[in-house]
Amino acid sequence: MSDVVTLEQLQKFLVKNFEVRSEQVTPSARLVDDLDLDSLDAVDLVVRLEQETGVEIAEDELKSLETVQDVLDLLGRKLPTGPGEPR
Repeated sequence: MSDVVTLEQLQKFLVKNFEVRSEQVTPSARLVDDLDLDSLDAVDLVVRLEQETGVEIAEDELKSLETVQDVLDLLGRKLPTGPGEPR
């Protein structure tokens, strides 16, 4: 994934790693209720995102992730917006 994570990138990531259909992955899709991710999937999601992006996601941040948009917002806050900016 690049430094700026788009909905399309996250959609491909979730389809590849969690066997969800691409049309299910919308900004308002709830990770548990709509995408059927359980607590183990949520931990796996965070670990994989950390590996892909190089950002660290704290446990309290994990607990706050309810929708696809929440994931996008979190990554948007943590990833640099331009070249040379620290993470």
